[in-house]
Amino acid sequence: MELRLPMPSLVVLVGPAGSGKSSWAATMFHESEIVSSDRIRGMVGAGEDDRQAGTAAFSILEQVVSERMSRGLTTVIDTLGMDRDNRRRWVGIAHEARIPAYAVVFETPTAQIRARNWARARPIPRTVLDKQLSRYRVVHGEIEDDGFDQVITEQPIVMVTPSVVATGNRASPESPASPARHRFGLVVNRFDWGDPAGLAKNLASIARRAEAAGFHDLWLMDHFRQIPRVGRPWEDMPEAYLSLSFLAGVTGSIGLGALVSSIGHRHPVVLGKMVATLDVLSGGRALLGLGIGWDQAEQEGYGIPFQPMGQRYDALEDTLRMLPLLWGKGSPPFTGVTFSASHLTCYPRPIQEHIPILIGGSGERRTLRLVARYADACNLFGKPDVIRRKVEVLRRHCSEIDRDPDEIEVTHLVDVMVAPDRSALRERVELLRGRSTTVESFMARYNAGVIEDQLEHFGAYHEAGANHSMVVLPDAHLEGSIETFGLVIGAMARP
Repeated sequence: MELRLPMPSLVVLVGPAGSGKSSWAATMFHESEIVSSDRIRGMVGAGEDDRQAGTAAFSILEQVVSERMSRGLTTVIDTLGMDRDNRRRWVGIAHEARIPAYAVVFETPTAQIRARNWARARPIPRTVLDKQLSRYRVVHGEIEDDGFDQVITEQPIVMVTPSVVATGNRASPESPASPARHRFGLVVNRFDWGDPAGLAKNLASIARRAEAAGFHDLWLMDHFRQIPRVGRPWEDMPEAYLSLSFLAGVTGSIGLGALVSSIGHRHPVVLGKMVATLDVLSGGRALLGLGIGWDQAEQEGYGIPFQPMGQRYDALEDTLRMLPLLWGKGSPPFTGVTFSASHLTCYPRPIQEHIPILIGGSGERRTLRLVARYADACNLFGKPDVIRRKVEVLRRHCSEIDRDPDEIEVTHLVDVMVAPDRSALRERVELLRGRSTTVESFMARYNAGVIEDQLEHFGAYHEAGANHSMVVLPDAHLEGSIETFGLVIGAMARP
């Protein structure tokens, strides 16, 4: 069983020469993460065994460690690790940067260490090795008091994102909690795939692959330009509902919706008519995501009024009250706080008897109260502990109006990257991360991990009360990404 450590971490190797530290580190870590005193000595001196270059080499090592800690980079210090002052200083540097520090001690038998040493082209003098072995026995008794977050013996280690470390013991791949009820939706929020002439082909491919992989639904963002957190404003951003209608023609079973439509982007009746048409064209697969909106700069930039929050909430509630009338029989009137209509006529009517409505947002006082009263699903933000608290609030709102909370699907939005093994994961990260973006920050943002990591990750959300995960795959356009996530979907659905 591999021991999981969070990215980033400081890892200090402790053991005599010949104990296997360098070989172990080369197996467990990427070469860019290892800071070796021998290697630096070879760069500044006549070779790695040039003892006269030791002072200069350690000076450089200290500077490298400090710089890497300040940038939040996983760092493995490959030295003897015998000097207590050095160990404590390294722990202090790591903790000042809010990075955990671990010591890995190597309990290699003395006879094996001596045999390895004499097999070297240039063995360490026997007296020097004897001193190291003697000192190591002292180190064993003092290292627990050096301030490390954990002292561990040589064993298999993998570096994973903090989210995986935090949730890793809550669920197992073999038995995720109530797996048959957990659904997955794919959110496509970037379209920077090169020539816009290829957008239709690429989008259709993603949708078909998602359908084949077992995704229950597919969502696009309802924005007129790219949002700051995701990309640059001049990146391609096709209109959501025209794109969904196109996808209705190239897929056969996957649900289609926008996550989520701002209440101020269109007149509510126009939006309702668009969604009804999408439902007809897709054969009854339309989903409606609604929210009060947040991107004031976007709306005002296009000349669309951005109302105060109270008015946006009133408009959202009016829309939630109006839509069943619009999609129902006849041409009933509607009177609301923010708009009214003398007759709501919608033909063709939706194929679904009831188009599912999802409300985006986690506001506890008004948003979740509207969810309890009107919606079929909510979309919450945050880690599992936050989701758990929000679900409890939603349940209280349901209790107040005597509604069964199990009627409401709890969804959450999360960025995810998955690969079949850690080597492939590292390759994909290196391919997609920006030049100035660290591996650690990229993996943390996209909760990157292998299939086992993701099963535990989503198992924790399921235990927290979320039974539908909306995932953003930054590599969705690349071959194998959606298909690999399909293995997660299949495992979560396994009885």
